[in-house]
Amino acid sequence: MTLLELHGVETYYGESHVLEGVTLSVEEGEVVALVGRNGVGKTTTLRSILQLTPPREGSVTYRGEELVGLGTHEVADRGVGWIPEDRRIFSQLSVAENVRVSVPDGRDTEAALTMAYDTFPVLDERRDQEAGTLSGGQQQMLSLARGLVGENALLLVDEPSEGLAPQIVADVADALNDAAKETTLLLVEQNLPLALDLADRFYVLDKGRVVDDGDTAEVSADDERLRRFLSA
Repeated sequence: MTLLELHGVETYYGESHVLEGVTLSVEEGEVVALVGRNGVGKTTTLRSILQLTPPREGSVTYRGEELVGLGTHEVADRGVGWIPEDRRIFSQLSVAENVRVSVPDGRDTEAALTMAYDTFPVLDERRDQEAGTLSGGQQQMLSLARGLVGENALLLVDEPSEGLAPQIVADVADALNDAAKETTLLLVEQNLPLALDLADRFYVLDKGRVVDDGDTAEVSADDERLRRFLSA
């Protein structure tokens, strides 16, 4: 079943034309990677889905329902979660409080905390620490944990490995693999080997357009088919 579909999406920042006719789909239960150089529109694609930067033209449907014209909170209420690149944690709240406020109403908060701590044991060790005093890698883990406890049907993940040490990247990859067992993922990731390892399919963006797509099993991180759109 097609969970998410973009068709002919045209998105602008002011007069700057960022997305030019982007068309892609995400099937329920799969992981799809969106790759490309910096500044080609990957994050804008996620923002267009969330209606943070609504498209001027085109369609964004989720479970067959048109999202264009809805508020971002309405998109979130339908089960679309977001783990942004800039983390957006509550810096003055503790680690535990950050996780608690991300748990949907009526859900088991203690079970969510246990899941977050099992996924990232370092968060358990720092559960009472103010989130703003965590290291960058620990803040990224907290951001991921908050996204994972939201019980979303679709999770949009923006650059989860950005600026992280290799061991932390491995922990993040394990967490996303676990999340993919329960949640459909659309992943923006500059680390091409990681993206190909996590995803079932990929789309390549270049200058605001989809220029290639396919199954990740058919390509490698050294494939010229991808590298020509990723190298500086």
